[in-house]
Amino acid sequence: MRSKVVEALANDGYLLDQEAEEFILAQPSPLQFARQVIPQIQYQPLVVTLRDLRTVVRVDAPRLETVVRPEPASVRRIGEVQVMKDITAQSDCLASVEGFARYFQDRFANLKALLLRRRDMMGAISIQRAMDPNKLQADEVKVIGMVNEVRDTRSGEKIIELEDDTGRMTVMVPKDNKVAKDSVLQDEVIGVVGKMSRRDRKLILKDLIRPDVPFSSGMEVTDSTAQVALMSDVHIGSNTFLEGRWKNMVAWIQDEAKDRDIRYIVIPGDCVDGVGVFPDQEEELVIEDIIDQYRALAEHLKDIPDDIRIVMQPGNHDMVRPAEPQPALSEEVARLFDSNILQIGNPAYLKIEGRTILSYHGKSFDDLVNGIKGLSYSAPLKAMEEMLKRRHLAPSYGGKTPFAPERRDYMVIDEVPDIFVTGHVHGAGVSFYNGIRLINASTWQDQTSFQKMHNFVPDPAKLTLVHLGTGKMAVADF
Repeated sequence: MRSKVVEALANDGYLLDQEAEEFILAQPSPLQFARQVIPQIQYQPLVVTLRDLRTVVRVDAPRLETVVRPEPASVRRIGEVQVMKDITAQSDCLASVEGFARYFQDRFANLKALLLRRRDMMGAISIQRAMDPNKLQADEVKVIGMVNEVRDTRSGEKIIELEDDTGRMTVMVPKDNKVAKDSVLQDEVIGVVGKMSRRDRKLILKDLIRPDVPFSSGMEVTDSTAQVALMSDVHIGSNTFLEGRWKNMVAWIQDEAKDRDIRYIVIPGDCVDGVGVFPDQEEELVIEDIIDQYRALAEHLKDIPDDIRIVMQPGNHDMVRPAEPQPALSEEVARLFDSNILQIGNPAYLKIEGRTILSYHGKSFDDLVNGIKGLSYSAPLKAMEEMLKRRHLAPSYGGKTPFAPERRDYMVIDEVPDIFVTGHVHGAGVSFYNGIRLINASTWQDQTSFQKMHNFVPDPAKLTLVHLGTGKMAVADF
């Protein structure tokens, strides 16, 4: 029966991954069930997954057989916290033209694969084939490429120079197309749909397709009772560190942790203020040695109950390389902290009690705010949505976010998280995007002189809580 059902669905244009196939075959009338349910999926994927099915039908975990697979050697854990992916101890950076070439080739290959999963990019062809004068398509063509250049014409059209591993092409966006007013970033990977102009071999754009994350109903309820707390940008060592509010927060955790079942804390970067990060920083420091800053942070974290697992991630102020992805803090620094604290790289994928958390400090906010119309530092959650649409944490190269040319691009959002958390901009907020919980974690630093100069008012001293069983979010304000 299995082969008949799978073949019939393939003829209908539906391909299934293994988990979706097992779930459908477990139903009393598999083919009838699939034909009724799959068309209801809002985002029509090329390959239907269990996550897609969850958006339209209840999927009970006991129906599926759990296969226990050995963890990869790179997975690190502390209790229920697993680091599924980060750069720590994995770096094979090659600082040369060749190194950057392989880095961008990996980015392109991964994002192209995500685009090819979309039904609206089925049948995409290479740029070389699309540009072949002997095979110019009379019908609509679909091409996937990396944006090499974007410019606007005086008459209102947008010109996109696109490239893949076979060649380059020019995409002309008519001024009456909504994409003409969209912000297309250099180096992002997109799909384009349109017709080739025989006269000058340009593609006249009809639709622009981004990898995006599929729509999902979000985190299914589990029997977990635990909560994870998220805070960022502690900036110990600065004269604007809000020590009084920090103590209020720690006292609250000491009183409430057991009743609320707070078992985990994630800190996505800028744990200390650092040294020499910006001109004349020493004038704003109360601790001028960075190792002493980490010692002070370790003492502050000792006040948090020992049974709470703490996950620390570096940011652009911490003692790691400025180029992203950043490894975890060195062994020299890690030794200063208690054993209940796990050091991770930036960005990192975590798994906590079955929930996938993507944690990224957020340095690329600086480039996204400058590159995408309508974004601002006061609305970081919108910038996080743009990362998810592009399936990349730092789409553009050459701006304020330095890259390390690793063999693998760790900034690609290759797995759809349940929770996506950032820091960096000293705001605070929670939201949803296609079922994903978005959290910009709050700072513990008051307004700095630089922020005053730019009229930026932070939103400090807030602790965001996410219930790992229900997915419910709450914010405690100190």
